Formats: sequence, C-alpha cells, structure tokens
Amino acid sequence: MSTTINRRNWLKSSLLFTGALSLPSILQKATANSKSSLTTSMATDTEIEASLLREGPAIKARLSANENPFGPSAKAKKAIVDSMDNSFRYAFSTLQQFSEKIATTEVVGKNQVLLGAGSGPLLHAAAMYFSRNGGSIISADPTFNSLPRDAEKSFNAKWVKIPLTANYTHDLDAMEKAIDSTTTLMYICNPNNPTGTVLDTAKLKAFCERVSKRVPIFVDEAYIDYLPDPQGSSLMDSVRKGQNVIVARTFSKLHGFAGLRVGYMVALPEMITQLEPYCNRGDISATSVSAAMASYDDKDHLQSALKKTTESKEYLYKVLKKEGYEYIPSSANFVMFPLTMDGQRFTEEMLKRGVGVRSWKFANKEWCRVSIGTLEEMKYFEDAFKQLS
Repeated sequence: MSTTINRRNWLKSSLLFTGALSLPSILQKATANSKSSLTTSMATDTEIEASLLREGPAIKARLSANENPFGPSAKAKKAIVDSMDNSFRYAFSTLQQFSEKIATTEVVGKNQVLLGAGSGPLLHAAAMYFSRNGGSIISADPTFNSLPRDAEKSFNAKWVKIPLTANYTHDLDAMEKAIDSTTTLMYICNPNNPTGTVLDTAKLKAFCERVSKRVPIFVDEAYIDYLPDPQGSSLMDSVRKGQNVIVARTFSKLHGFAGLRVGYMVALPEMITQLEPYCNRGDISATSVSAAMASYDDKDHLQSALKKTTESKEYLYKVLKKEGYEYIPSSANFVMFPLTMDGQRFTEEMLKRGVGVRSWKFANKEWCRVSIGTLEEMKYFEDAFKQLS
C-alpha cells in the first residue's frame, strides 16, 4: 500500500514539474472539492511550489510554505559537510544515537521515539494505521489537513471537521462531543496551521488526560518552538504520564530543515510498535540526521532565528494595520488575515508581482496566509500588497 502511494505522489510531482498542471487549474480543482471548506489549502506544498517555479515573474518573496528563511545553523551545515565522507554507508548508528538523544532530552524510554523524514511520513503513518479498518478521525476546521485528508482520500476513513471557535482556536468541547463508536483518532495541531492560534496549555492538558482514555490523541507540535515556553506548552508530559497521546515534532520550521527532512514522534511504547511498520525511519539521509544532531542543542541559533522571525512578523503586522486590515495574532511563523477580494484572484495577482502566498475560505470569509520571510521579503510583500489593498 505504502509503495503504491509513494509512486503515485512521485508521479504527481513529476507531472507538475514538467508543466502538466498550473496554479489556476490546481485552485479550480480545490474549489470544486465540496468535501472541504478550504480552497488553495487543498493543493499540496509540492503543487504550489511547482506553480511558483513556472508562473509569473521570478519569485521575489516565497511566503507560501511556512519555511524558516534564515536557514539551518552553522553547526548543522558543518555537520553536513563532515558527514559526507561516510555518507556512502547507511546511517543506522547515527539514527540510533539521535533517537536515544531525543529520548534522553524528552525523558522518555528509548522505545518511545519514532523518527521520520520530517513530520510528513509520521502523519501519513498515523493516517494509514488509524484508518486501516475505516472509522473516523476528528480534527478542527481549518487545520493542517495532511493526516485527516490522507485518511479520508486514500484509506476511506471519515473526516469529522469541527469549526474553530469565534477566536479561531480549536473548539475542544465540540471535538469531545463529536466522539462516537467510530472514532479512531483525535488530531490537534497546536499552534494551529493556518490560523497561528494556540490553545491554553492547562486546558489542553486536561482535555488530553480526559479524552485519551476514550480515543488516542495526535498532537502535532510542528510550530511549538515559536512559543515563549515550548517545553512548558508541549504535551510531552502527557506521554510521560502514560496517557494515550502521540506528539509529533519537525525540524522543518525553526531549525530550518524544510529541505533536509527530519522529524520525530513520541508516544507510549505500544503505540510506537503499532505505528513503526507504517513509517520507514531509514528515509532520513546520513547528512540530514548528522545536521539534526548538531541543531538539536543549538539554542543560540534557535533564539536568533526566533528573534528575526518576530521582527519580520511585527513588520507585517504594521503593514496590515497601515492598510486597514485586521489579522489573527499568530503564535507561529505565519499570519492570517481576511481579504476584501476573492482569495484565488488575490494569490494570482500577488504572484504576478513576484510574491507567493496562500489563500483559504472559511467562516464565510476569504483569507490570506503569509509565511514569515526575511525583512527584505516582507518589504516585497508590502510593495505588492499596497497595489491591491
């Protein structure tokens, strides 16, 4: 099953890069999909990337994929270079060392960590496992849809979508009430993508302690490093307490590894045993795992990247305010704000001006999500945005 899906995705990506699909066709397909309230979010990052490479002028600001534009640390880069001489060998021992390092840092057992080439394969593994016999998966709407979308489209599970609250956060009460005999998994992205909102930690921990007794809870912490207290805000402690909670992390965001692909999940030993056959940790390259080992403890670089991200985000806030736009205060490396024009048209017009962004449609509004770039890239956004606002 996994091999077939991977080949399909590869073929899809190949066709995109050779010009078989364009951004307008992707957006039309997404809009026509009546099963989701999202528009361009139904296009994958690979599809968006392919369109950005082909459509319009040279991209001046790629603000569509929530990457860290400041890149990986100098220590990570050095580790890549240093690991090249031995990269002809499989990285089994380094992967094991990295897994044990994570276990030590997170204060969990060695058998409670599962590595992946980014968090994507881990999300996909969970989608396969928890929908292998059908059932339903509950998530907020909108949220990062990789796991529930895969479960619904590829494995015939039912995707139960719970609208966000008036403050654009997960409606935990409604999500709990939605649990029934068919529910196999609860998915929570915190901070949430695409809204950038974060749940109250105490409330989320109480929710997980209570609800995980009924169904497993997958907490996607891709953007946790952007919070003031990542460790205190994480649900790792719920796993340590023996709760049926799965916590996923990725190096693709603050660590700057979007193209290097490293991630991991932490869960109860029996859950790792069940999910492991669906995820091949060997997909992580020798160079990437070496870089991750170096980056994992590089707090200085992470603080520097966080500071630069905050500066760019504050600049974006000022631009939006100056142009008379409200926005959702963000706890991540992107900002969402409502548009006064059609979202698809807005993204196309911005693209013509060399700026890539994403659009959504929910809560009866058209929205734009802007990934945080360098200050130079935010100024490119400002110039293009002023022509349309």
